[in-house]
Amino acid sequence: MPCLLMGCGTAEPERQARPAMWLVADDDTRIYLLGTMHALPRGTDWDDGEVANAIRSADELILELPPAELAVAGDVFQRLAPRDAPLAMEARLSGKALIGYRALEASGRSFSGDGFDDWAVVVLMGRRVAENAALSSSDGVETILSDKFKAADKPIGGLETAEEQLMLFETLDAATQRALLTRAAEESGEAVKDVAALTAAWSRGDVAALENVVNEDVDAVPAARKAIITDRNRRWSAWAKKRLEQPGTVLMAVGAGHLVGTDGVPAMLGAEGLKVSRVQ
Repeated sequence: MPCLLMGCGTAEPERQARPAMWLVADDDTRIYLLGTMHALPRGTDWDDGEVANAIRSADELILELPPAELAVAGDVFQRLAPRDAPLAMEARLSGKALIGYRALEASGRSFSGDGFDDWAVVVLMGRRVAENAALSSSDGVETILSDKFKAADKPIGGLETAEEQLMLFETLDAATQRALLTRAAEESGEAVKDVAALTAAWSRGDVAALENVVNEDVDAVPAARKAIITDRNRRWSAWAKKRLEQPGTVLMAVGAGHLVGTDGVPAMLGAEGLKVSRVQ
């Protein structure tokens, strides 16, 4: 999912997490595949164990969005998100969906959703859920990893640009965008609980539970799954396979939902005949 869940979480007690991580390797190259959470409760301790070893040994860090692209993501969103003409939310949603949307909106500042495309309203709702769940992007895995690699003067690259990432949503057909918005609004009352379940599964390294949570969300809108999950995983798997042609050690850290299931990056690489092993 997109790297735009921006939360300002409140202080939380220290939490121990042991996220799942895989290794794909050949004779002279190692690529660690770490599943991330873009925002986490403050005090979450996840960067020890085999993850600490991967951080120390990696020559470079590869993220969905490198820091420079993440820095401009908000500007790209503001450029792509507005509608050509406003459309009232009452014309887009009804019943449970409209009630859920208004309830989530009432938990903070107005979304001003009438002026935005359906996909953009979904992003704004996701940000609000992260805030309500007391998650902080400054405590997310990507932010911490970026700080560590910058301090070690190691390069940080990315698999996408902010424009490419948001265009995945912008170019979804109208029916798919409306289906995403309707589902997000209908399920908004349970969203904080669902985020907590997702975070807990990630913390345990429970890939089966992660897959269940992710699938329940995206399988309801198959066209969105293909564009947002499967097609990207295929591109990222191709990138990793190509990277194996160069020697060295890479830490590739992407959203945890991209690493689980039969269309996850580890499974795709394994299907190519590459040696993939879970190391944490």
